[in-house]
Amino acid sequence: MSAYKYEDGLVTERLYTRFLTLDDIEPWTSFFEDPECIQYFPWIGNDSAKERSKQWIERQFARHKEKRYGLQALIRKDTNEFIGQCGLLMQDVNGTFELEVGYHIFKKHWGNGYAPEAAKLFFDYGFKNEQAESIISIIHIDNLKSQRVAEKNGLVREKQIKWVDMDVYIYRMHQPNS
Repeated sequence: MSAYKYEDGLVTERLYTRFLTLDDIEPWTSFFEDPECIQYFPWIGNDSAKERSKQWIERQFARHKEKRYGLQALIRKDTNEFIGQCGLLMQDVNGTFELEVGYHIFKKHWGNGYAPEAAKLFFDYGFKNEQAESIISIIHIDNLKSQRVAEKNGLVREKQIKWVDMDVYIYRMHQPNS
C-alpha cells in the first residue's frame, strides 16, 4: 500500500468535502440533540450536546494529526449547506487495524442519497490512493439505513462482532481489480 495520504476538497455530483473546523461545533450540536441521529453511536455520556459536538470535532482533529484520517464535513454544492460528515477512519477491530468509511447525515437530509454518494467518494478515494486492500464499514446490527448504504455501494456483510460494547456487522469491500 502507498504512504498515508488524505485530502479534502473531494467532489461528487452534488457534494464537496472540507476538513472540519471549530466553526462546525455549533451546527453539529443539533446532530447530537436528535435522539434518532445518535441512537447507534458508541459513546454518548452525560455531557451536553454542545460538549459532545466539541469532543467529536476535536477527535477528528486528533485523528488527522495522528495520521488516522478522520471525518470531513459534507457540503451541498448548490447551497453550501453543511449536511453531515463522512470520511476514512482507522479503526481497531478486535486488535486489527482496519480502514473504515464512516458517515453521518443530518436527519433532514436522510433519504436523498447523500450517504451512499459520500461513502462511495471515500471508498473510491481510499482505493485510488492505495490506502488499503480492503475497506470496511462498522454498522450497528439494528441500523438498517446504514446497512442499505453499504449494500448500495457493493459492500458485503462479513461478520457480526462486539465492538465498543455494541453488536455490529462488519461490511467489507475489497480493492477492485484494475
